Amino acid sequence: MRNTKRRLSACAALLLFAASARAAVPTPGAAQERPIALVGGTIHLAAGGDIANGTVVFDHGKITAVGPGTEVPAGAERIDVTGKQVYPSLIDPNSILGLVEFDAARATVDFQETGDLTPNVKAEVAFNPESESIPVTRSNGVLLANIMPRGNVLRGTSAMMMLDGWTWADMTLKAPTGMILTWPGMVVNTVGPARDTEDDQKKARDKALKQIQDTFDQARAYRTEGKGRTFDARWEAMLPVLEGKEPLVVEANEIQGIRAAVAFCEREKVKMILLGGYDAPDCADLLAKHDIPVIVGVVHRLPAREYEAYDTPFTVADRLRKAGVRFCIANGGGFWNERNLPYEAATCIAYGMPADEALKSITIYAAQILGVADRVGSLETGKDATLFVSDGDILDVESHVEKAWVQGRAVDLNDKQKVLWAKYREKYHRLGMDRVAGSGGGGGKGASSPSR
Repeated sequence: MRNTKRRLSACAALLLFAASARAAVPTPGAAQERPIALVGGTIHLAAGGDIANGTVVFDHGKITAVGPGTEVPAGAERIDVTGKQVYPSLIDPNSILGLVEFDAARATVDFQETGDLTPNVKAEVAFNPESESIPVTRSNGVLLANIMPRGNVLRGTSAMMMLDGWTWADMTLKAPTGMILTWPGMVVNTVGPARDTEDDQKKARDKALKQIQDTFDQARAYRTEGKGRTFDARWEAMLPVLEGKEPLVVEANEIQGIRAAVAFCEREKVKMILLGGYDAPDCADLLAKHDIPVIVGVVHRLPAREYEAYDTPFTVADRLRKAGVRFCIANGGGFWNERNLPYEAATCIAYGMPADEALKSITIYAAQILGVADRVGSLETGKDATLFVSDGDILDVESHVEKAWVQGRAVDLNDKQKVLWAKYREKYHRLGMDRVAGSGGGGGKGASSPSR
């Protein structure tokens, strides 16, 4: 009887924890009912400069007018954003947001399927709309994320997700946005603590390359069979890639792997997007020749080799830009620090990239590479009203997002970190330790930055 009571108490505690966790995720925004006009702010178009003292009007989830002196429609909700900055949503092109909640809890980790060949996996179906990382992410202007499966050789398809909605279906902007392939390491490690002998490394590499080739051969054979074939979900998922309707996103960082992947995609006649691309500037001529865009995997990292300059990772994106290679910047593919995406781009500015190019690298360039530029990525008439207002340059760590909309739906910018910040700020306030807490009674930038 005592054990039963303990079990019931444990279950009750678990349910209470689950309920409190779910309560931390704000209710999705309601559909837009009347026109909204953001008046007087600096409009960052992300596709054609900035407009000082401009106006953005949107209705039924679409931008209807952008410009200086734009007339506000009758009956519209007028929001004065004088002195503020208006931006299109930032876009993280490589994320597992919504596919994992706690790294240490296996039941919440859903970014990888069993087996090496899982092309039929769909990232959007596994996406969790109740993830507490989502509100934290959108609090810093990242309202769109391209969700990619991890692991395996042929991982499955990615999806562009809007970070507000009731279900994964509500939140899917476009799916698929690409088929994800992990390219095997081509370099044999002869220095350092290699786990396998050189022969074993070569055999593993050759086996992986053969596996990739065999997979594409089987998919092509399946396609050739036509209507009489027996349905196979794996090969069905690969048909858009073989037909050129969907890109193959190949993750590779070393120059040998990049060159091999480009040669493979040319031979197979499939569209390629390079993911990672640490060594991509060293073969930029090849990428430019074949118009292969690069999703720069992460900026905030250490150099890959001991002899490289400390700032090598910080200049990858700008070296690609100077070489004429299309690129965008990701935040490393994580989920817990997606809100830091603008600072990855800001670091590139410190190491030579023009500020307008840095903003484009996490807005319009990402949208173009992933095939959603007709909907998002810039503030233009006819595009989705997925945008936000900040009190300063969004690439500056001291700026804060004050308002946001996803397809015209107002986003609740509260999140778990803000709740905890307010809670413990109140604790220090009650103890008479306001200086430790921030700014005591509230107000001011120091008091309004709980998400950082």
